[in-house]
Amino acid sequence: MRELTVEDAYAMVEQAFTLSNAASEYTKNAGKEVPMQEIFEKVFLPSGMIDVAKTQKESGNPPKIFFTNPYGLQYRPEYKDWIPFRHGEIKLTN
Repeated sequence: MRELTVEDAYAMVEQAFTLSNAASEYTKNAGKEVPMQEIFEKVFLPSGMIDVAKTQKESGNPPKIFFTNPYGLQYRPEYKDWIPFRHGEIKLTN
């Protein structure tokens, strides 16, 4: 279990939203349907936040991107967007 302050946990969720927005912006600027692999290679991987081994092993359908911290992004096909999720246990400290 990872101990985090509320501020640190909030900052990690904000990072996830920032990366989600970057993926949306990339797709919007492409003006076409963008394959998941391209978003992974051009947006997610360069962020330096991705746990590549865990993502490759546990991604699933719909796809999930696991960060090296307890958070990640999950694709929502019905909305064609990515939303943050928590994949690791945390304990909030003061």
